[in-house]
Order: sequence, then C-alpha cells, then structure tokens
Amino acid sequence: MALLEIRNLTKIYPQSESAFGGKSGSKNEVRAVDDVSLDIHARETLGLVGESGSGKSTLGRLLLRLIEPTSGSIRFEGRDLLATSPREMRRLRRDMQIIFQDPFASLDPRFRVEDIIAEPLVIHEKRSSKAEIRGRVVELLRAVGLDESILRRFPHEFSGGQRQRIGIARALALRPKFIVADEPVSALDVSVGAQIVNLLAQLQRDFGLTYLFISHSMPVVRYLSTRIAVMYRGKIVEVGETAQITERPEHPYTRSLLEATPEVALL
Repeated sequence: MALLEIRNLTKIYPQSESAFGGKSGSKNEVRAVDDVSLDIHARETLGLVGESGSGKSTLGRLLLRLIEPTSGSIRFEGRDLLATSPREMRRLRRDMQIIFQDPFASLDPRFRVEDIIAEPLVIHEKRSSKAEIRGRVVELLRAVGLDESILRRFPHEFSGGQRQRIGIARALALRPKFIVADEPVSALDVSVGAQIVNLLAQLQRDFGLTYLFISHSMPVVRYLSTRIAVMYRGKIVEVGETAQITERPEHPYTRSLLEATPEVALL
C-alpha cells in the first residue's frame, strides 16, 4: 500500500480569487489542480516538476490540508485525510511537514533559532522538559550541519543556505514520515542549492523520509527523485521512473522541459 494515495484531486478557484482578479462565474474559474491521481510510496522521492503556475505548490499544500480541495480524495497510511476530525488531523500533522521555498520569509524574525526549531516540540510534546527539548534541538541542528553555538541567534544573522538548514531542522523536529519540499533551493544560488539537495538526500537515508520534491528544474529533480511526475496546467501529464521520464519521455511538454534546462552539477 502506498504511503499517500491521491485520487481525482481538484482545486478550483473562482476567477475573482486568482491573481488576475475579475468576477467569479461558472465560466471564469481557475483549475489550479485538475483531477490529479498519484501514489507516493514510503521512503521514495517523487519529484513534481513543471513551470511556474502549473499547480505544483497548490498540490503540495492540498496533500497537507493547508488548503482544502474542491473534490477528490487523499489517503495517508490508509486514513481518509479529508474525513478526519480536527483533533485527528492535529495528530497526523506530526507525520506530515513542509519545507518552504523562501528561507528568508519562512522563519519568524522575532524568534531565536532555538525557539524556531523547538516550537513544534512545545506544541506537540507538552510532557517534555525544557532540557529534553533543548537536547532535541541540538540534535536536529547537528543533523543539518549546524551546531549549538547558533541557538540564541536570530534568522537575519544567517545566509540563505543556513536559514534553509534551520527550516529543515524545524520540519524534522517531530520525526515526520512525509515531507513536502516546495522549491527548497530555488531562492538559493546553484552551489548552495546543491549542498541543500545533498543534505536532503542524506537526511532521507538517515531518517527514512518520504519526499514530494517540487521544482521547476528538471536536472535537480532528476538527481534527487526515485520517480518523476510532470505537471502542466493543473494536470499530471506524465509519471514514471526517473530514467524513463528523463531518457524516454512520452509527452511533448516533458520533452520541452528537458530541452529547456541545462545540466546542473550536484556533488
């Protein structure tokens, strides 16, 4: 059984809710996600690739129920996510986390590093002592290549790559099974982005993680992913093993993505 089973998932926005404005109506709607069905298997990385505006980030947020779908179903370990109570969904959020695109915007500038990473533990593990939480935070910092000397510092004191490492540590705090990595390197320069991609691969091995890795860059997705799903105008137009998608693509849009992106060295 797949870790996540997505069936006929659709998210429709009235035109008035979209970035383009205008009045809503049955003929003026945006199908951000259009009848998507996918399986995501435990401990794999499913790369989700497509140009900006194709619906990738919307799909990622739907899977975590950060936004609600118009129709369709999502099952996580056999549980119907759309039928769970708020209390049960709160418990399930321990197992499902997100790494955001922009490390400059995703960390609260008023919080010190220790408080940023500890926040999920404080909310979900109320029986833990302050010493236990701090010990866990230090472990998480080490896991992402940082050390405890930064605990009392603020986000503005760090580079983009360091901030993304802090964000990854926060996402790992509750030992999740599934992480949506939403364009996690697109705001970073190529060399720093390569370091983060390699870190994500190492963390997957160390913690048995499952990723939905969202990107517009086919070379990055090719490097990290077990399988690749190609998204175009809200639809999944092709999905398959990484080698099949990158070497023998069937859909014209997939071929255009491969032709349009240069190779990126990831060491």
